[in-house]
Amino acid sequence: MARRTPTSSTHLSKSGQPARGGYLGGDPNESAFSRFLREEIFAPAKLPGNISVAVGVGMFKGGW
Repeated sequence: MARRTPTSSTHLSKSGQPARGGYLGGDPNESAFSRFLREEIFAPAKLPGNISVAVGVGMFKGGW
């Protein structure tokens, strides 16, 4: 996988990692698991694809 350079809209912390919490809309007390659910599973832009995967897995398991 190619490494992407940060764009002007990406905010980085002192360690070079994307900043979490605070002004980016996240809660600094939020766990990594709940942040993953919010950003990857229930994000409006990703929800249709996630539903398609869930239906496909369900159909596969149902036909097993």
